[in-house]
Amino acid sequence: MLGLLTGAYLCLALIVSLFLWRMGATPAVGVSAFIGALGLCFAFHGLLGQTFLAAALRGDIDTVREAHAILLDQIEKVDARVSDLVESVAADAQRRTEELSTEVHQLEDLIGQMNDRLEHQLSHQVAAASARSHNLGRERAPQTSHMLQVVQDALAENRVDLYLQPIVSLPQRRTVFYESFSRLRDETGRVMMPAEYLAVAEPEGLMTAIDNLLLFRCVQIVRRLAKQDRKVGIFCNISLASLGDESFFPQFLEFMQANKDLAGAVIFELGQAAFDRRGPVEARHMARLASLGFSFSLDKVSDLDLDFQDLARADVRYLKVGAQMMLDQLEEQDGKLVIASLPDLNAADFAALTRRYGIEVIVEKVEAEKQIVDILDLDIGYGQGHLFGEPRAIRDAVLAEAEPPQDFIRGALRRRAVGW
Repeated sequence: MLGLLTGAYLCLALIVSLFLWRMGATPAVGVSAFIGALGLCFAFHGLLGQTFLAAALRGDIDTVREAHAILLDQIEKVDARVSDLVESVAADAQRRTEELSTEVHQLEDLIGQMNDRLEHQLSHQVAAASARSHNLGRERAPQTSHMLQVVQDALAENRVDLYLQPIVSLPQRRTVFYESFSRLRDETGRVMMPAEYLAVAEPEGLMTAIDNLLLFRCVQIVRRLAKQDRKVGIFCNISLASLGDESFFPQFLEFMQANKDLAGAVIFELGQAAFDRRGPVEARHMARLASLGFSFSLDKVSDLDLDFQDLARADVRYLKVGAQMMLDQLEEQDGKLVIASLPDLNAADFAALTRRYGIEVIVEKVEAEKQIVDILDLDIGYGQGHLFGEPRAIRDAVLAEAEPPQDFIRGALRRRAVGW
């Protein structure tokens, strides 16, 4: 392109010099005219080039300005969206805070009402127990009398601890449930095992008080875990005495009605022997809990030849079988592994059979890895035992948040119209 322009300028200068020579100019004047014309052409070319360059530069500047304007517009839109999002999050947080505050106030009101009713109920239980103690004091062994006093003092002083043991999925061993246990402490701080105090607590009608404390704390712990987005459930032991207590159960049911949103996370547990002994009253009360969405678990299983239809009708959803008891039941017949009490059923099909009735098997008291090897062959979905974790006391700081009102048990038990 540059070569063509240069040639054109040379031709133009040559034409000018020839024109002047034809007009009579001397050769020197023609040469001067040629050089001058050529210089004018190049000067004109430079002027045109600067003009086009300036125009291109102005176009680029206009393009940058348009892009800058578009960028500013997008920034303003993003800023507006962020402001809306911040306001939405703040409003949502405020709403959740108000809902939680309302729930806490409702729970406090319910606890206050239960406290009044339970205190009245327990005062009658205490008076009755006192009368029995007075009438049978001479017949009761000194050791039994001492243990009864220790249990009563532990309840009065709220020395009742909550222990949790993990229940894991198999074979992953991921914690999906906890089982709760109550442990009483004497005045020296020594932890008493259930075998020590149940023998005196049940005859004296004190199991409802222990069950009530355990239930209250289980509900509070489940709520605390839910706030941490931990989707786990808690097995809460309940005695047959509590299920059959016509004066205690209405308050118990009212409390669970107020917490029925936890129906999938609180499972009530009782032993197989207690389940078999239940009468019409206990069955009716279990059905009322089931109508709220709560389910049941059977532990301390000693016989695997169960009526699964009856269990399903009673809303039993979990069956706990001791690991060693299960393994001891296995035997080989005609080349296949069966359960001694169910000889017509392959051992590996037992868990599938219970699932057809909506019941999951949990093998408990697992102590060794060797047991797990055999249990996994039975397609059992859950395990519990010291191999996966021992029962651990809930920390004092956490337990303090799950404390019932001060007079929940203490006030009633300290009314000693007739001394124990």
